Amino acid sequence: MANKMLKRTGLPLGLCERLWKYQIINCRDFLSLSSLELMRHMGQSINKVYELTKIVSKACAPKMITALEMKNERCSCPSSAFFPTSLADLDEVLHGGLACGTLTEVTGPSGCGKTQFCIMLSVLATLPIGMGGLDGTVIYIDTESAFSAERLVEIARCRFPDYFCTDLELISMTNKIHLYRELTCSDVLRRVESLEDDVISKGVKLIVVDSVASVIRKEFDTQLQGNLSERSNLLLSEAAMLKYLAEEFSIPVILTNQITTRIGQRRAANFRPDSVVDNLSSSEGCGVSPDGETGYATAALGNTWSHSVNTRLIMQYLDYHSRQIIVAKSPLAPFAMFNFTIQDSGLILQGEDDRSSSQREGTDPGLQPIRVRSSISHSSGRDLLVQSQAKP
Repeated sequence: MANKMLKRTGLPLGLCERLWKYQIINCRDFLSLSSLELMRHMGQSINKVYELTKIVSKACAPKMITALEMKNERCSCPSSAFFPTSLADLDEVLHGGLACGTLTEVTGPSGCGKTQFCIMLSVLATLPIGMGGLDGTVIYIDTESAFSAERLVEIARCRFPDYFCTDLELISMTNKIHLYRELTCSDVLRRVESLEDDVISKGVKLIVVDSVASVIRKEFDTQLQGNLSERSNLLLSEAAMLKYLAEEFSIPVILTNQITTRIGQRRAANFRPDSVVDNLSSSEGCGVSPDGETGYATAALGNTWSHSVNTRLIMQYLDYHSRQIIVAKSPLAPFAMFNFTIQDSGLILQGEDDRSSSQREGTDPGLQPIRVRSSISHSSGRDLLVQSQAKP
């Protein structure tokens, strides 16, 4: 709440513009200054400064709400509580879709469908509410230069052929998706910190960051002293601002993450928390070694980041054509697995979900093993999958 812009606190607009010149933009900037500093910047008396400080403090202070009030609020407007993914079985498990006002992370190996999922959700967010959309615009922060406008149009045409039957509807949809390409950690953080104005002025109903891990892992070598702490602080700052935007405007925020390798107990001393899984078909990939030691792929960025997201969806390879999406962490939904394929229209679920007790017993969303594609057999045309489970 301290990140709330001053012009949304009830202060006179002229006064906010004057403070802006001194880089006093949000509630934190304002309340960090002494009364004398505020008097000098605003040209107001001490009594007036006290009065304005109370206004700002009240605007950014978290308001108490009872569980009953929260329940009644969601029941009175259920359509704004969840964002349907158009994957019916997944939405059913998630009680209606991705929860608005929260952070949802999608993690998995490269090429598994994370960006495809984000592009599909971007199309859905622009649709009218009557069609299961959010009737709004989208902010898409692309850190990997993976976003494809051609793929966006293809998914729209193939998934909703009746609605996007003319170029006019397609042009309107593409104009509602605002793409930012940020390739460094500082650029991403600055962009996130400046999003509040965009959310208000552009009528944003969905924020996508694809991906969080990309820039972090390029800039921070966790083997260097102090880098791990600095990286954690940066991730926490990004998560805090994104949570504020999600909660303040009741919109879903989608984040993609990469994977990393974890080694079993015997090699734990040599394990680095952010080792990159670049080639899982190599001898250093995930699998079971001759001496029975285990290694496995799991979500990157460590426990600090894992605790920052509200929902974690994991995508993993199943075979040559099929993949799985796993509900690994959710405040509402049980552990569940769904098979899917990627087609011209985006993600298509195949068959029923698997929520057997054997799958969910002892499942730690921070250590959930992820199946990866290690190599492709030219003779059979199938993927060789390697997966092992963490030792207790």
